[in-house]
Amino acid sequence: MIIFSKRNFVVVAILATFGMGGAWIASVPHPLLDRDIPAHVANIENGKLLYNIGGCISCHSAGPKVKDAAADSPVGGKPLVTPIGILYPPNITPDAETGLGKWSNADFVNAMQKGLSPGGDHLIPALPYTSYAHMSVGDILDIKAYLATLPPVKNPETPYDVKFLPLIRRGLGLWKWVGLDETKWQPTTTQSVSWNRGAYLVAGPGHCAECHTPRTAFLSSDTSRMYAGGPHPEGKGMVPSLRNLIGRERYKDVADLVLAFQNGEELGYDRMASGGMGQVRLHIASLPEADIKAIAEYITSLK
Repeated sequence: MIIFSKRNFVVVAILATFGMGGAWIASVPHPLLDRDIPAHVANIENGKLLYNIGGCISCHSAGPKVKDAAADSPVGGKPLVTPIGILYPPNITPDAETGLGKWSNADFVNAMQKGLSPGGDHLIPALPYTSYAHMSVGDILDIKAYLATLPPVKNPETPYDVKFLPLIRRGLGLWKWVGLDETKWQPTTTQSVSWNRGAYLVAGPGHCAECHTPRTAFLSSDTSRMYAGGPHPEGKGMVPSLRNLIGRERYKDVADLVLAFQNGEELGYDRMASGGMGQVRLHIASLPEADIKAIAEYITSLK
């Protein structure tokens, strides 16, 4: 039996204070500054392509309270149900008051690759910055340049329905030590240009690992089982593995997966429609055929 004296309580209190202080310091945001962002000549068409690969409109489409918003306008507000509560993705049109109109390049890169708001808050990784972190800064800025060409729509952000949100945000600063790998993607020299293109699109803008990779006890991606399937991010059901698709007879070959991406249920590829994959497939189908083939080539190579 352990008996705590007054002195022991003081010692425990001191240790707890130091522990909380250390956690607070370790979770301090470290945003990039404007001077940290390299000069870049924006490629709007590339930004549009990456925006479509990411399926940004799937999450940032209009919520029920937004009237007269075009179906393809990323004005935000559509409820996103998650295990921690209901999130409302924000307006990413170039509206100056409620969108990205006043965001600097550094603000955008910080959000997309470091999970930080312009105010310095840690962002919940429903925004898949853990995947976007692997992209080149130039590609991130191209997405921003494309978004700037969209019609601005005024739509104030809807507060999240999440308990203890400030505490969760601060705690994410600690989680990022294990959950956010900011290593930039590098090509594999022994593979083809097309394979590497597919690997980049899947790992970065496509953020496929966010759903198709299981999580560790810390809710970070289990990199030892990349693309091996995992729990659905909305907490319902499982997301299938992308490994050994040909060996498991899911698809005959690369060309068969290309057809599945391009046509889905219209050609009998019914598994392309479940669990939100229907929208993902539509976004992939809108890509140039060379990119669809590159994605299929990479995915079918996973063992």
